[in-house]
Amino acid sequence: MVDFDIKLLNPDTTSLESKVIKVGIVGGTGYTGVELLRILAVHPEVTVSCITSRSEAGMLVADMYPNLRGHFDLAFSEPDPGVLAACDLVFFATPHGVAMRMIPELMASGVRVVDLSADFRLKDLKVWSEWYGMPHEAPEWAEKAVYGLPEVVRSDIAKAQLVANPGCYPTAVQLGFLPLLEHGLVDPSRLIADAKSGASGGGRQAKIGMLHGEVSESFKAYGASGHRHLPEIRQGLSAAAGGNTGVTFVPHLVPMIRGIEATLYAELKNPDDFNRLQELFEARYRDEPFVDVMPFGSHPETRSVRGANMCRMALHRQEPSNIVIISSVIDNLVKGAAGQAVQNMNIMFGLKETLGLEAPAMLP
Repeated sequence: MVDFDIKLLNPDTTSLESKVIKVGIVGGTGYTGVELLRILAVHPEVTVSCITSRSEAGMLVADMYPNLRGHFDLAFSEPDPGVLAACDLVFFATPHGVAMRMIPELMASGVRVVDLSADFRLKDLKVWSEWYGMPHEAPEWAEKAVYGLPEVVRSDIAKAQLVANPGCYPTAVQLGFLPLLEHGLVDPSRLIADAKSGASGGGRQAKIGMLHGEVSESFKAYGASGHRHLPEIRQGLSAAAGGNTGVTFVPHLVPMIRGIEATLYAELKNPDDFNRLQELFEARYRDEPFVDVMPFGSHPETRSVRGANMCRMALHRQEPSNIVIISSVIDNLVKGAAGQAVQNMNIMFGLKETLGLEAPAMLP
């Protein structure tokens, strides 16, 4: 394993000074890629040295994304293993199947990687192949990858060379259920996640079903018979419960751009435990910079986290039911993707975890 110490001894002094992290981004033309750039543009410890796109090679980043004018003078380039190997860390913001082909060579060169695709999230590669329709080509790194949900495995992330950034729906769902499962308070076989996402969750590709005329003034479920985030959700919740869980997960598309709201349902084993749930949730997330447990009975809004690396949640009960209801909201492009990836990078390099991620949400 490579020594990933990012401190350099100043030859003129006996003190240690920080090294600016040299970052590369593979697959920078999608919404996740531009969100990474938006966050990294103001990160004080990072310089972006390359951003790749086979289809847009040669185009200036600021020409595609005018919001980045004055922040980046980079042009998109063809992926070059040699250039990427000179980076300290590489983000993969690519469709599934790309990272697993490129990562072994980068791993051998000592580069650290945060993969925002699904290539390394699942430990059962047979399940991965069933859901993604291809054999996995880097099983040795799938085994070594750390699933990067900081609220669960922060210390493992700090030591990792390869971090699999969680999916957007799995982040909102897992954070909402975790305290209940970790304390064994609910029936793990009867968990329900009713989740809604804005259109940016479908990516930036031209698809008829994502056109404004198709999405606007409409609301629909999709993947109700099985969505590829289901095994990821099940894997994380089963780890928290210490055994198998039964999860019903149904995603929905709502006519907005950003945001996820997950309404979660679980059945308490002992209804008397309801009286301590608010205190339990607050204690579980008290020291987490990016989880906000709101007062009991609150209704978190997606607009309250828009552009922020924050998960807000609140507890509800419809008396006299023993069903716990949790509402969990995130920005799918930030805490659900690019923001969490930068959070993982900060942990991996021993930086302040909130660095570059401290701006509040955008309103209205």
